[in-house]
Amino acid sequence: MRKRIGLLGGTFDPVHFGHLRSAIEVRERLQLDELRLIPSARPPHREVPGASADQRLAMVQLAVGKGGGLQVDDRELCREKPSYTLDTLESLRAELGSEVALFMVLGWDAFCGLPSWHRWQELLGLAHIVVLQRPDYDVDVPEVLKDLLAARSVDDPQRLANVSAGHVFCLSQTPLAISATHIRGLVASGASPRFLLPDAVLDYIETKGLYRP
Repeated sequence: MRKRIGLLGGTFDPVHFGHLRSAIEVRERLQLDELRLIPSARPPHREVPGASADQRLAMVQLAVGKGGGLQVDDRELCREKPSYTLDTLESLRAELGSEVALFMVLGWDAFCGLPSWHRWQELLGLAHIVVLQRPDYDVDVPEVLKDLLAARSVDDPQRLANVSAGHVFCLSQTPLAISATHIRGLVASGASPRFLLPDAVLDYIETKGLYRP
């Protein structure tokens, strides 16, 4: 059986239980050998993060800890240009070879915005796309993505293991209404975000004085 590696990118500003729960559920459902959390340095579609690249990396490392099938990949933080997903996938392919099955994990909103991404049509040539569907999603799907889903989506996750890239799989997840924006707002107002993110991450935020006005 070919090796299976999942990829969950994001600013992780800060990383929280929504990110981590999604990562665990994807890894278990798709029987991945590992799932890598990849902090982005300069995301083209997002505002400048409130914490530095090194701080966000440190928080993800604290959240993941050791074991559990989750790992941290810092390749985007070492890149001296905007963090394009295509560049990351090409880098991974050059490193891992063509036989490893790669699974790029996207939230529903991110998937619906895919046509605005840099050379997005080439992504499926490098990886499968796993779309995390929330029960309350209300974003309309662009027509071009409806065509993509009709042509490339599969219902049986076992079919994804037969090839290293090229399919779309929609995965329902445990609904956790947690956002990094809300956590930053709580910290800025002096309220506690405890139980929305790992204690080790919260301790780091408090020690470093992050997200305070």
